[in-house]
Amino acid sequence: MLVNNPVILVVGAKGQLAQCIEKISEYYLERYEFRFVSSEEMDVREESSVKDSFERHKPAYCINTSAYTAVDLAESEPEDAFAVNADGPRNLAVVCSEFNCTLIHVSTDYVFDGDTRIAYDEDNFTSPQSVYGASKLQGEQWALEQWDKTIVVRTSWLYSEFGKNFVKTMLHLFTNKKEIQVVSDQYGQPTYAVDLAQVLMDIISCERKTYGVFHYSNFGETTWFDFATQIKKLSGSKIVIHPVDSSVFPTVAKRPLRSTLSLDKIEKCYGVQSPYWENSLEQCLHALEELEL
Repeated sequence: MLVNNPVILVVGAKGQLAQCIEKISEYYLERYEFRFVSSEEMDVREESSVKDSFERHKPAYCINTSAYTAVDLAESEPEDAFAVNADGPRNLAVVCSEFNCTLIHVSTDYVFDGDTRIAYDEDNFTSPQSVYGASKLQGEQWALEQWDKTIVVRTSWLYSEFGKNFVKTMLHLFTNKKEIQVVSDQYGQPTYAVDLAQVLMDIISCERKTYGVFHYSNFGETTWFDFATQIKKLSGSKIVIHPVDSSVFPTVAKRPLRSTLSLDKIEKCYGVQSPYWENSLEQCLHALEELEL
């Protein structure tokens, strides 16, 4: 009797994280089937749409990478942000509970206010400073309330060779500018989305799962300025980068000034060893070079 492999349903197929999951999926095809659905196929804002997609794919695991990520625009479009970032995870969790499907939901460091000098652990008090952060926090809470087989993974400063992100923006500026200014008073941890994708697969592959909230990023704290400087170094650019305070670039939505995440829990529960952000950045730049060949 032929037994089908468990199906992993990846929601938000057009985003950079989903594309990174697809990139590494070839290493797991003997154990899992992967289905990637975009917002056109599944509208996470509507429970009926989610259920229809689950009926078609019958997943054992669901990775929710979909999100409303326009941080500043969310301040004037709170209903849109909450519909995707809060209602979406809740609808997924409700349907996951009906199908006994493990839900892995990706969240953000923006659930914290950034007013501390120590790394945030999963139990620290949340205090989002923006509509985006508040909507993501609500999504976490609702998903966890609706389904006990929910795993929330908060991450930060996500980038990759896919989509729009800080690394690709810097590389574009390096080819079009002689000098740029980059904020030097905001601290965080860059995260290569391929590394995050690998961690999500490690969680799925773990036989004894621990549910709840986890933090994952690459190892090491930096600033946007130092991040940009390292991109310059590795790319061989001659651009001049000037450090400036965040007040030079006022934004509609407030960003956390320091949102470093503690990685202790995910290492303890899942054995995750996070690479240094500098090493992962180098891997991403190599991947970008290969895409251009």
